[in-house]
Amino acid sequence: MTQGSARAEAPAVPLHCQSFLAFDFGLKRTGVAIGTRMLRSASPQPTLRAEGEARFAAVAERIREWQPDALVVGVPYHPDGASHENTRRAQRFARQLHGRFHLPVFEVDERYSTTEALSQGARDADAASACIILEQFLRTLP
Repeated sequence: MTQGSARAEAPAVPLHCQSFLAFDFGLKRTGVAIGTRMLRSASPQPTLRAEGEARFAAVAERIREWQPDALVVGVPYHPDGASHENTRRAQRFARQLHGRFHLPVFEVDERYSTTEALSQGARDADAASACIILEQFLRTLP
């Protein structure tokens, strides 16, 4: 099960969780970033351009490559905080990640991350959004 959301309050993240792989979930593309608790920064990784089982195979490759202690998934909400269909899709993706890879998964409110990425001139808005999501999460950690 997912570990909570940075939307309401900082999630309880065990101290042994030092490295994180973050995802900006999308139906056709999923942005990816890697980051650490110590540096509190994230680096973009190539965006996954896969759907269904192919997406999870690509995620598995990234997990094998980076060996993260936990995963972070951006969950979109309407500006007023209300959920919508993509909210449920991202939350389902988070649950699937936990079920398949048996790693802690933390959800982060990702409102405006793509807008922010584009305003910063990102070439790959999905990967840049994943960085923004992960850095937002890392800022909540003690």
